[in-house]
Amino acid sequence: MSTAAEIQAVTAEAVADMRRLLAHRTRPVRIMEVCGTHTVAIFRAGLRQILPEGIELVSGPGCPVCVTADDYIDAAIAYAKMDDVIITTFGDMLKVPGTDSSLAAAQAAGADVRIVYSPLDALTVAAENPAKQVVFLAVGFETTAPTEAAAVLAAEAQGIRNFFLFSAQKLVPPVMRALLDGGETHVDGFLLPGHASVVTGTRVFDFLAADYHIPGVVGGFQPLEILRAIQLLVRQIGAREARIENAYETVVRREGNPGARAAIDRVYEPATVRWRGLGEIPASGLAMREEYAAFDFARVRPLSVAHR
Repeated sequence: MSTAAEIQAVTAEAVADMRRLLAHRTRPVRIMEVCGTHTVAIFRAGLRQILPEGIELVSGPGCPVCVTADDYIDAAIAYAKMDDVIITTFGDMLKVPGTDSSLAAAQAAGADVRIVYSPLDALTVAAENPAKQVVFLAVGFETTAPTEAAAVLAAEAQGIRNFFLFSAQKLVPPVMRALLDGGETHVDGFLLPGHASVVTGTRVFDFLAADYHIPGVVGGFQPLEILRAIQLLVRQIGAREARIENAYETVVRREGNPGARAAIDRVYEPATVRWRGLGEIPASGLAMREEYAAFDFARVRPLSVAHR
């Protein structure tokens, strides 16, 4: 483990290197951290105050809860109010506002809404409550999709027919392309998500360099890991280069996790989905394939919820 003095020395060296690279620029370097976990880590470590003048960090659309559309929350609340339904979810979904309410409010009013730590926990709830329809709120990016797919495959294998997903999964690369194509977001480089890249690999981001001549660096989540990734981005930008680098080599590979990707591909297919604040983006989400429609609660018990 590094000592405080070693951390301070590495930080000072990285900041000095970036300051030197930025010395002759006439405008700031704008870097977007795509992942919400990076945004939180940057805030907690005070990295914006450490970075030299001339680097501007902007937060991307990488918080799955934040970009979940109102109509999805409204539908989840409507399902929660049904007497024969148990809603299972990660805790961060409870207070997300819908149009007029939240899952926390529904829970307080008597709805059976339970916090779980994985979709497999929800599968256990279904096995223990055969008279109820147990729904897991599948909200997330490529990071969580494999475990949700695995839960569906496990339910199929175990013959558990009262377990369902209500899906709002999103994909990172399509929304990045949509932001760049929209022309309103100027970005010089991307701090790419470490967790999602464990599943996808780095190759899915090659389009940034190939199509837009914008560099990207996959980074970890410790302050020095983030600092290193930003430093690599500044070096590329200073040299007018554009390639995808991996600064999270301990867990991320170019090819990603083939087993996780295979599970996703077996259960899901790309779909046009709505993002809060961004509208519909083609092929930016995941929908359950027809073969698994019996586990898709939106198809088993469809609702009519108006888009707002």
